[in-house]
Amino acid sequence: MVNIYTDGACSGNQFDTNIGGWGAILEYGDAVKELSGGERDTTNNRMELSALIAGLGALTTKGFAVCVFSDSSYLVNCLRNRWYERWQENGWRTQAKKPVENRDLWERLIAYLPDYDFRFYLVKGHISEKSGENALRERYEHFKENNGDGFSYEDFLHIMMRNNRADLLANLGVDEARGQEGENPE
Repeated sequence: MVNIYTDGACSGNQFDTNIGGWGAILEYGDAVKELSGGERDTTNNRMELSALIAGLGALTTKGFAVCVFSDSSYLVNCLRNRWYERWQENGWRTQAKKPVENRDLWERLIAYLPDYDFRFYLVKGHISEKSGENALRERYEHFKENNGDGFSYEDFLHIMMRNNRADLLANLGVDEARGQEGENPE
């Protein structure tokens, strides 16, 4: 089983010019691989999708069980509830008949779905062990409400640690893209 922890970030989200970053951590047994990147003129949702696409692109063998942990309801709910199937049936239009945003990334992402046995887990927000035991226990209960009882408290703490690290990687991606601001993109 491979665990992938992802996060996206965007400085100036929804403005004409902004900078985004993404982070992904792949965990297979004791092996851990960290990935990050960033780009200009993007959105937080694009960065959330990019993080998972990068993580899946780093896998070299198909057929694994893959557990994805993300704080993006947009990402997790689409994949859990298979929204993409309705989008495809409707010519990549939403129920409101509007074009699906980020179609290019969704198409890349759903191309991976047949290759692995996926499970998608929603991790709400960022919290650290410094938040105190009561806050952690409360967040753990919320995590179980979203994802079921299959995780111990220790599992939850590990997931939170990895997702916090993915957040840091996403922000490093923002910084990296910010450093390229003055460069010619060609």
